[in-house]
Amino acid sequence: MVITRGFTGRPRRDRLPGDLGRRLPPGQYDAGDEWPVLTAEATPHLVPEQHTLTVDGAVEQPHTWTWHDLHTLPHSSYAGAIHCVTTWSRFGTTFTGVSLDELWRVVRPRPEAAYLLAHATTGYTTNLPLEDVTGEKAWVVWAADGRPLPPDHGGPLRLLVPHLYFWKSAKWVTRLELLTTDRPGFWEQNGYHDRGDPWLEQRYQGDP
Repeated sequence: MVITRGFTGRPRRDRLPGDLGRRLPPGQYDAGDEWPVLTAEATPHLVPEQHTLTVDGAVEQPHTWTWHDLHTLPHSSYAGAIHCVTTWSRFGTTFTGVSLDELWRVVRPRPEAAYLLAHATTGYTTNLPLEDVTGEKAWVVWAADGRPLPPDHGGPLRLLVPHLYFWKSAKWVTRLELLTTDRPGFWEQNGYHDRGDPWLEQRYQGDP
């Protein structure tokens, strides 16, 4: 099987000693204040006020939120680390948005719903087990480090699933489709691991 290693990152630095080294998943380096821009597509030009988010599929009540609607929902924040499959990690990053649990309260996932397929405006997709995006584990976010999320990093709206490799946190997300059976997304069809746990180094197909 040919593995398409679509993203290319910086060479690894040596791991740092002490507490930081213990916080780094295997094979990762600390990127410091840098936040590398990596994407499979050209950055789209989107108007935040015109952006919408739809949740449909295996739900009782499909729903579409306007940009204004999303901002009326209870906000929550994540502060911590993010990890890219290209081996960089960034610590102390903060994001603000809406927990997916808030969206689930509106759409009411059906009992047979087991997976999520996130869709971007560009056509990019990525798949996740529903248990990985439920229970305050995932958000749709519009701000990072106290500022509007830059377009290069997925603004106006991106998915955030910080406990998995960052390709699972789809940029420019516009639709969350709940599924009863798994359906691989873009990178998963091109050799990347189906789940992407950085602590298990689940980078590519065939990894544990």
